Amino acid sequence: MTLEILHAQRIVLLDGTEIALGTRAFDVLAHLVANADRVVSKAELLDAVWAGLMVEESNLTVQIAGLRKALGRATIKTVPGIGYRFVATAAATATEDAGDGSAPQAAALPVPDIPSLAVLPFANLTGAVERDYLVDGIVNEVIMALSRVSGFFVISSTSSFNYKGRSIDLSEVGRELGVRYVLEGSIQQAGDQMRIFTQLVEAESGHTLWRDRFDGQASEIFELQDRVAEHVAAALEPRLIWAEATRAQAKPTASLAAYDLCLRAAPLVYRQNTLDSLIEGLDLLRQALALDPDYLQAKALICYAHTGAVATRWWTFEQARAALPLAHEVLDANPEDPLALAYCGHYIAYVGGETRRGLTALQRAKVLNPNSATVAMLLGWVHNYLSENEAAIAELRRARRISPLHPDIGVITAGIGNALFQMGKIDEAAAQYEQALSEYPEFATIHLGLMGIYWALGRKEESAQMAEILRRKAPDTTVANFRKNRPQDSPTYIEAIAAALEGNGFPP
Repeated sequence: MTLEILHAQRIVLLDGTEIALGTRAFDVLAHLVANADRVVSKAELLDAVWAGLMVEESNLTVQIAGLRKALGRATIKTVPGIGYRFVATAAATATEDAGDGSAPQAAALPVPDIPSLAVLPFANLTGAVERDYLVDGIVNEVIMALSRVSGFFVISSTSSFNYKGRSIDLSEVGRELGVRYVLEGSIQQAGDQMRIFTQLVEAESGHTLWRDRFDGQASEIFELQDRVAEHVAAALEPRLIWAEATRAQAKPTASLAAYDLCLRAAPLVYRQNTLDSLIEGLDLLRQALALDPDYLQAKALICYAHTGAVATRWWTFEQARAALPLAHEVLDANPEDPLALAYCGHYIAYVGGETRRGLTALQRAKVLNPNSATVAMLLGWVHNYLSENEAAIAELRRARRISPLHPDIGVITAGIGNALFQMGKIDEAAAQYEQALSEYPEFATIHLGLMGIYWALGRKEESAQMAEILRRKAPDTTVANFRKNRPQDSPTYIEAIAAALEGNGFPP
C-alpha cells in the first residue's frame, strides 16, 4: 500500500487514487502519519485537530473509525489507556492479504446476552518499569471484583493480559474474546499519591461510554480498587450495583508489604517455566507469610506452586505434599476468595488424595466467581479424578470459552483428552492430547497420557517416544509409584497407563 498526503492541496492518495476524507479526518490522519514513530495520545489529537474547541472524545473515535474504513482496519492501532498509532507496515500487509484494504479477521466468538466485559492491562505511567507488577495487581483485583457480579460475563485476566504492551484495535479484542465492552486505563504515581484513569468503551464502535478518574494514596490501594470496580459496575448495569458491590469489599491482607511481596511472587509461580523462578516465587511468598501469618492468598499461592512443581515433575509427590497443612488452614477458614479455594482445593485433590473435599472447595469457588477460567479449569480436572467425565468436559470447555487465550490452555485441552480417554473414546482423546502437546509441551501429564493412548492404539514407536521424554523428566517413575500417586480413579485410565509403563520398560 502506498499512502501519499498532499498537505497543500489537503488530498490523500491511496495507491495513486484519491480517497474522500473530511477536514477533521484529514487532520487526524496527517498528525498520526507525522508521528508514526510513536503512540499519539487522544488528548494530543484532540488538541491538534480541534484546537481551542470543547469537543467530546466521541468526535475523535468517529474520525478514527472512518479512517480505518477508508484505509484498512490495521492501519491505525489502539494502545489501551493511551491513544493511537499509525502502522504503515500493518496496513500494507492488510491490503495484500485481504485484497480490500482490511485485515483478515479471526472467527468472532458469540457475545453473551448479559453485559460482557474484558479489562485490558492498564498503562503503567508511573515512570518506573519495575512497578509493572503493582499496576497488573490492581487490574487483577478489579477483574476479580467485577467477576463476582453475577449479572456480568467477565473475561479472565489470563486472556486479557495477552494484549499487554501491544498496539491493538478494540474491535478486534471484542471479536477475539466475544465481549461487548472493554475497560482500559492507566495508572500514575507521584510519591504516595496515585491516580487511576479508566474508560469503558464499546468494542465494536470504539465509542467511549464512560470515563472516570480516581485519586488516592498508595496506602489506600484496596479502596481505590473497589471504587473502580463499583463505578464500572454502575456504568454497565445500575440495578446491580447496590446488591452486588458489597462483594468487592474483601481485603486480602492488612499488610501492604506482604501484599507487595505476593504481587511480585504471583507471575513467578504462575509462569512455571523454570524451577529457579518457582523457587524465587516461593521465597517471596514465605516472606509475605512471615509478615502476615494469616495471609490466605500467600498460602494458596504456595499450594499452587507445589502443584506446579509436581505437575512438571520437578518434584516428587512426596516433596509436593509439604504444603498440605497450609491447604487445610485455607479450607478450614472457608474464605470468600474463589482463587484461594480453587488452588487449595485442587492441590489437596491432586497431591493430597482428598478428592471429594477438593471438589467441594472448587464448587464453592465457582459460586463465588462463575467467570473464572482458572476455577473452571481446576474444577474440570477434579471431575476427571472422580471419573465424572461429562462434567469434566463441560467445565473445561467453559474454561476455554471464558478465557480463549489462557496461558494454560494446554492444561485445559489435556483435561478434555483425559476425560475422553476415560470414556474409551481413544481416537478423540489422542487428537486432544496432541493439540495439548503443541500448546504446552512442558506439561508431563500430556506425555503420560499420550504414552498410554499410543500404546492402546498399537502405535508403539510413538508411545516409546513419549516414554523417553517422561523418563528424562521423572527418572524415578515406576508402575507402583504411578498406581500409588495418580489422582484419577478410572480403571480404564489406570490400567492403560500401567500397561504402557510396563511395555516401555519402566520398573515395576
